[in-house]
Parts: sequence; C-alpha cells; structure tokens
Amino acid sequence: MEPGNNTQSSELFLLGFSEDPELEPLIFGLFLCMYLITVFGNLLITLVIISDFHLHTPMYFFLSNLSFVDICFTSTTIPKMLKNITNQSKVITYEGCIVQVYFCIFLAGLDDFLLIVMAYDRFVAICHPLHYTVVMNPRLCGLLVLVSWMVSAMHSLLQSLVALQLTFCTKVEIPQFFCELNQMLQLACSDTFLNNMVMYLASVLLAGGPFAGILYSYTKIVSSIRRISSTQGKFKAFSTCSSHLTVVFLFYCTSLGVYLSSAATHSSHSSAIASVMYTVVTPMLNPFIYSLRNKDIKRALKRVCEIVGIKRPVVLGQMKCP
Repeated sequence: MEPGNNTQSSELFLLGFSEDPELEPLIFGLFLCMYLITVFGNLLITLVIISDFHLHTPMYFFLSNLSFVDICFTSTTIPKMLKNITNQSKVITYEGCIVQVYFCIFLAGLDDFLLIVMAYDRFVAICHPLHYTVVMNPRLCGLLVLVSWMVSAMHSLLQSLVALQLTFCTKVEIPQFFCELNQMLQLACSDTFLNNMVMYLASVLLAGGPFAGILYSYTKIVSSIRRISSTQGKFKAFSTCSSHLTVVFLFYCTSLGVYLSSAATHSSHSSAIASVMYTVVTPMLNPFIYSLRNKDIKRALKRVCEIVGIKRPVVLGQMKCP
C-alpha cells in the first residue's frame, strides 16, 4: 500500500496468539468450549428469568440484559477467530474490522452502564427499602436500560467514525485476535491526535463516571449495612449485592489489567492474552457467579428442571399410545 492511501478496501491481518500451526487446534478447541459455555450459560440465565415470574423484578431484569449483552460481546470476536483458524487465514477486511471495533466498544460500554444501573438498584433496595417498589418502577427500569443502550451506541458510533479517517502505510498486522481500536491507532501512519483525544475523553467520562457511581453506591450501601443491628440482617443485606460486587470487581480488574499490560509491555502475546480476560473469561464466569451465589436463581433453575422432568415422562407416555 502506498503512503496515505485510503485502506477502506484493503485487508488487515489478525495475528492472534501463536504463529505455530500445531497450537491452532488446541486454541480452536479451547475458545470453542469457552464460547459455547458463555452462550449456553448466559442464555440459560436469560430464559430462566423470563420464564419464572418470581424473578420479574428490577434486579433480574437488568441481569437478563447483562446476560444478553455478554452473549453478543463474545459473538463479536470469537466466531471470526474460529473461522480464521478453520480457514488457516488471518485476514479481516477493513470494513469488517471497523464493524468489529464498533460492536466491541458498544457492548463493552453497555456492560459498564448496566453495572452502574444494577449498583443503583442495590443502593435503593438496601438504603431505601420502603420506597424500593415506588422508585424502581417498570417505567424507570426500562428508561435506564434504554438510555444505556443509546449512550453506548452513540459513543461507539463516534469512535468508529473517527477511526474511519485512519490511513495505513504498510501491511497492517494487528497483534490481537480481534480488531482493537488502540492497536489500530498504534499502527496508523496518519495523525491520530483526534482519535486519542476522543478515546481518552470517552474513557474518563464513560468509564470513570460509572465507576465513580458504583463506588458511591457501595459506600452508601456499606454505611447502611453497618447500621443494621443484627448479624443475620447484615449478612442478608450484603448477600443481595455480593454477586454484583463480584462481577464489578472482575470487570474492572480485567479491564485495568488489559490497560496496564498494553502500557507496560510491548509483547503482543501478553496483550492478547490479557484481552481474553475481559472479552471472553468475564462473560463466561458471570452466569456461574449469579447462579452459584444467588438462591433465587438456584430455586428457579431447580423449578425449571422439575418442570422439564415432569413433562418428559408425559410426552414419552403419549408417544407410546396408539
């Protein structure tokens, strides 16, 4: 490619994790298993919440949205990587790369906003329990989710439109298994000042803002729990937000780990492995965190299993009849 040429019709290369062809079957199998676990686990959580009227509450409404977003998030990156391994190709079109950047930013931002919405839900439930049903009404819950989707979509659109102005002077080899905006900026030969300004400003406002809101919510929650006299009451109040707190810790720690690894080391493989933590591992673990640490989800799963177990013999019995 000539310097300054527009690369919108060109091809980019995703280097992935290893150049060794012998490791590709292992990588393929590992990521296929993680992808299937992620999709099945989050889909199961979503279906259980929809089917069980006991879970038709604001907290589980937000959780079902989070599970759906996690399915979409992993589906944005892993299927393309698996396809490339199967075809023994590392190519992705420039248009495909921009689309991947858009959805990665959009869904990661949406994850972030849903976590702050869920923190607000726990804040109202613990700090203002008598007003919970009035404050967290269906209209407000729907509005919070809608605003989260709209703000994330506009932010992602802005980042993608600015990224469309990038030009590349050489063969573009992205040391990742998906198109990451930060890596594209480092490989561009055009001026990236505007891109960096938009990216860092958005990071401060749209990542730092929700994180500050979560910290504020849990500060108030801890303060309210400390005022509860009985130990059993304190434990019960904390148990209602322990799953969410675990997911928040996992999400922000892995995101921070990716940022620090890319800033502290120039190793492409280290950066790619760190990215797996927040793009694959975190969405995969979320269903386990909410199902293993949540009695309501456990009861709902048990009821679903009992219903399936009851219906199955009936269906088999009907099949035997002439």
